[in-house]
Amino acid sequence: MRSALRRPLTLQPEDLDLGARGFRLADPAVAPVLDSVVAAFASGYNGMLSRDPAELGVERLSARVRGFAYEGAAMSAVILDLVAFGGGRRLRELDRVTGGRYVHLLLVGAGWAFARLRLRPWRGVRFGPPVLRWLAWDGWGFHQAFFHPVKVFGNGWIEARVPEACRAIRDQGAGRALWFYAGAEPTRVAEVIDGLPAGRRADLWAGIGLAAAYTGAQSPEALNRLVTAGESYAAALAQGAAFAAKAHLLSGIVTDETASAVQILTGVDVPAAARWTDDALAALDGRPDTPETYEAWRAGVRHAWASTLGEVTR
Repeated sequence: MRSALRRPLTLQPEDLDLGARGFRLADPAVAPVLDSVVAAFASGYNGMLSRDPAELGVERLSARVRGFAYEGAAMSAVILDLVAFGGGRRLRELDRVTGGRYVHLLLVGAGWAFARLRLRPWRGVRFGPPVLRWLAWDGWGFHQAFFHPVKVFGNGWIEARVPEACRAIRDQGAGRALWFYAGAEPTRVAEVIDGLPAGRRADLWAGIGLAAAYTGAQSPEALNRLVTAGESYAAALAQGAAFAAKAHLLSGIVTDETASAVQILTGVDVPAAARWTDDALAALDGRPDTPETYEAWRAGVRHAWASTLGEVTR
């Protein structure tokens, strides 16, 4: 079955090429990083179509892009599980092979799969800790913004099949895609977000913070410009960066670039920002596993940032 599906499902280079998709050309110092992220995602995705999780060889990739490779692998794992009624077997095996160190990326990758198959991941993601499973809608939003950027960023499109309660999560994912669409350029990021409804901007800025910190693509000077550009949404920007800090810390790989980005966007180091996410999640113990609880988690991270702000120098 996997052999028969490999060809129609394979992502070709032009499918993900940022320039070919009409994305803004990044600064020459930044473009190779963004391109390496996309290449790693494609490598993981295409590799999972033909190999078992233990044979992907992701550990041979640069440390800074391994998470993206596993995100891509999760996308194809879920597609294969869905079309073959696998019950999530491949995704669980991928999580086992990675020792649970990339659970956030796997859940986001699952969202890509549901978006590609035009299915709603409402209760379909039966993997990972409660509350975190709603990250699949973040992956959905990234997929849609990446493959339909003009509709999403130019026309403000939100798919009718996205439940109202999940639209903020979806927009965080779209914000992550915007980081690539804008070539990681703060001025362009702000211009695009300012052109969208005010009620959606904080979620988009959260996605920007997550992408900026996780990719570690930009210089400290550019990240400081990003903080200035998103000053009105500083809490959302910091919340996204804190999510990236937690994901990197869990993976065991924190690059110097990510450490610098987290410090600039949150005002604290990676372990401290990651603790915000842990403490905010722990405070929700016993709450129902709903998108509203996920939003309360994000609000808790923003509150932690605001409570710490007076004690740090930004």
